[in-house]
Amino acid sequence: MIDALHDFRWLLDALDIGLVAFIIYRIILLIKGTRAVQMLLGLAVVLIVYVVSQATGLYTLHWLLDNFLSSIILVIVVIFQNDIRRALIHVGRNPFFADMSYREESAIMGELVKACVIMAGKRIGALIVIERETGLNDFLEVGVEIDAQVNCELIISIFNPKAPIHDGALVLQEGRLKRAGCFLPLTQDTTVSKALGTRHRAAIGLTELVDALAIVVSEETGKISVVIGGRITRDLDSNGLKRVLKKLLEPKSRKTRKSPKKR
Repeated sequence: MIDALHDFRWLLDALDIGLVAFIIYRIILLIKGTRAVQMLLGLAVVLIVYVVSQATGLYTLHWLLDNFLSSIILVIVVIFQNDIRRALIHVGRNPFFADMSYREESAIMGELVKACVIMAGKRIGALIVIERETGLNDFLEVGVEIDAQVNCELIISIFNPKAPIHDGALVLQEGRLKRAGCFLPLTQDTTVSKALGTRHRAAIGLTELVDALAIVVSEETGKISVVIGGRITRDLDSNGLKRVLKKLLEPKSRKTRKSPKKR
């Protein structure tokens, strides 16, 4: 025991343990609330069966699982390819509102909320995607370049049923309307409700791959939904939408900044 303590490199080993714990913590945050959790539980069951088969002498089952687990790294890469891709392309980009003043943030958010509420009232379907930290250029090969200020009237005109690009998604980057009429990947999740239309499925499919935020206005119900990380929050009113946008888009530095003490 004394020899073990003598060989323990207090600083380096503590740093090593801390880094491993931090990596595990970030992985848990990354997969929290996604299908990856269910897949991990399935792998855990396979490991338990493997140990039981070894202890009880179920040689055929043990042989099959042994060959399966010998390629576990490849299996994990294949199963979690979307989550791994999302983690690797999560670069240190500025969030949506990082370089803007509070007044500019409020103006953009107000125009977005106003447009969504008006379109919901008129049953105009819409899909608005807001880039956060992960770039969306891979999904913008199809669409019409706009590069305009966020404006309520412009957003409504883009999604007017008579407009030629109303069926696609409108993408916001760095606080501007960048591209319209974009086609996004649909979710492959079979557990998604069949009542959700193409816009909702596209919003879920994109946000499963990247950390973007998607706003969906239903043409059938006139309801507003927000989708992030493949999870959907439905039936939002103007205040609810504004709260969600502020919470998800506001820079972390501003969230953690303490207000000055009153003298």
